[in-house]
Amino acid sequence: MRASQINGCAYCVDMHSLDARAGGESEQRLYALPVWHETPFFSERERAALLWTEKLTLISIDHVPDEVYEQVRAQFSETELANLTLLVATINAWNRFAISFRSEPGHYQPSEG
Repeated sequence: MRASQINGCAYCVDMHSLDARAGGESEQRLYALPVWHETPFFSERERAALLWTEKLTLISIDHVPDEVYEQVRAQFSETELANLTLLVATINAWNRFAISFRSEPGHYQPSEG
């Protein structure tokens, strides 16, 4: 959801916030996601994942600095970090499809399963 917020993908933010709530995520943490740096609501591992997501989504700004890689790598195994990177790349791709093809938020319904 954080990548979708950064990319301005209203459709994906809508969809993922609904799915997160359906999965039991608190509204407090969802509302605080854009300011996660300033809140105590996320674990160190979650904070590392959010940092990685932001750096990969905004990779043209400063690539991924060595200190960020080291900080994130301390929280994830090599395989986990590869999987997280693939997830971030995938949502960034979906954001580009949803934005480009004018996907309209407000119609998505989370599955009941």
